Amino acid sequence: MVGKADTLRKLIVPILLVSLYSLIIVVIDLHVLNMVEQDKASKISVMHSLLGFVISLLLVFRTNTAYERWWEGRKHWGALVNCSRNMSIRLGALLSDNSEELRNFKKLIINFPYALKNHLRNISSMGESELDERFHIKELKSHKHVPQYISNQFYERLVELNRNGKLNTEQFISIIYDWQQWMEICGACERIRNTPIPFSYSVFIKKFLFVYIFTLPIAYAPMLGYYTIPIIAFVFYVLTSLELIAEEIENPFGTDANDLPLDEISKNIRSSVDTILKEH
Repeated sequence: MVGKADTLRKLIVPILLVSLYSLIIVVIDLHVLNMVEQDKASKISVMHSLLGFVISLLLVFRTNTAYERWWEGRKHWGALVNCSRNMSIRLGALLSDNSEELRNFKKLIINFPYALKNHLRNISSMGESELDERFHIKELKSHKHVPQYISNQFYERLVELNRNGKLNTEQFISIIYDWQQWMEICGACERIRNTPIPFSYSVFIKKFLFVYIFTLPIAYAPMLGYYTIPIIAFVFYVLTSLELIAEEIENPFGTDANDLPLDEISKNIRSSVDTILKEH
């Protein structure tokens, strides 16, 4: 996982190409043209310094915006862990004498994180599902919004227990509060996924980076000579890595190395619910 997340491995070929381009510019400037005066080169470098400050601001804003989206998604999934545990504790205490209903609620609680994970990744299958035939598993697999379907099943069973007198009004309300968190979390995650950073803004930064990097050797070759090559390669690596990381984490629910570990969080919820309800 560390190797896949390393931007140097992903950028090694572009870095070599940029280094080759810088070498060509340096050779042409020093051995073919040799016409750029030091004072003119100094003025060009000052212009690039100003542009470097502007592009640094753009990349900082880009990275911060992407990280805010990543962190907001992490907070929502952390809230999902908490409300799953809270519902398990309450249901385990209230339905300790009804093992069948408790088992059904347990399956719903365990499956909701997996359903939400697949929904956010646009995966229609429910390979992790443990639901039995009473929950219409065929309908579940073909349902357009599986998390919503599971939430409906959970609510209908709660209402049925309340109607049959197995849960009083206070107990019903205490569980409903945690149940409401499900769809609020789902809606917040959908908002993050369906509201990407504006495409024109992202393209503008890439164009700016391209022009900035490919004009740097022209500015610094007269002053730095062959030292220009490693310097330009390093600048290209730093700036491009920031943009690459921002692209990976702006949609935190994917499968990139830097995205949220939704599979691991779902397994942790399963383990927590199993542990809480094990004695029941």
